Formats: sequence, C-alpha cells, structure tokens
Amino acid sequence: MSRTTPATVALSKAGVAFELHTYDYDPDAPRVGLQAAEALGWAPEQVFKTLMTLVDAKPACVILPSDCEVSMKKLAAAAGGKSAQMMKPADAERLTGFKVGGVSPFGQRKAVPTFIDETAILFDRVLINGGQRGLLLGLAPDEAARTCAAAWADLTA
Repeated sequence: MSRTTPATVALSKAGVAFELHTYDYDPDAPRVGLQAAEALGWAPEQVFKTLMTLVDAKPACVILPSDCEVSMKKLAAAAGGKSAQMMKPADAERLTGFKVGGVSPFGQRKAVPTFIDETAILFDRVLINGGQRGLLLGLAPDEAARTCAAAWADLTA
C-alpha cells in the first residue's frame, strides 16, 4: 500500500500533522467505516467517513461519524440548498480522483463545498480516509476542517 496519496500530499503541503493508520479493507463489509473502526480498535464515533453528495444538483463533500447516517435535509439546509442526495459512485470517483471506499476530503481533484459533522470537535483526534482503501489519517478535527475549508454542521439523521 502506498503511503503517499493526494490526501497525504495536501495535508503535508498545508503543514498539518497526521498519523497513518492502515487496516485490511473488506470490500464486502456492510458498512466500511464500522469495519475500519473495528479493525483499528477505535470508537466508531471517532472514525469519520467521507461521502460525496449532490445539493441542488451541485457536488458537496460530507464528513461524518462512521456509525451515523447523513440527514439529507440537514445537509441541504447547511449548504443553503433545497434538496440533497447521494452522488453516484462512478461520478464520485471521477470528481474526486479516489475510489469509493477510499475517498478523502483532502486532495480531491476539484474543491467542492465540504461539511464536517460538529461532533468531531468532541475529540482531540479523529480518523478520516487517507485517499485509498485501507488507509486512514489521524488528525485534529480543527486541522481537518481548516485544510478542506469545511463548514461545521449538525449532519446526522
């Protein structure tokens, strides 16, 4: 597994301290984020997943705890839109440059509005995808938000 991805490069360029956490990615896991949390021995609410969505047909990135579901209504409101939905996997891969299961909010091909669930601030460190399947990055939540220009919001259903 490569330890250098567009995500790690973006964080390094921004001067953000992070740790690499690798695990055996299971493509058949019903919930990949929960599988990652279990494999690494971290609490699911501290392991954040990255989802690509559409708000009023425009791309947006959502970062929320692996044990939660995104509220499309809350996301739309946070983004100042009327409706939100999940982006199709192929579209997410094309837009971000990452494979689904390895999408990171850092180092995406094109910057899009990004929202991070406000519960992240409850922790000193959170894990967020590092740009490939089986690679998570440990970093301070405020650094994560700053690096991808994320807005804090209540996003969980």
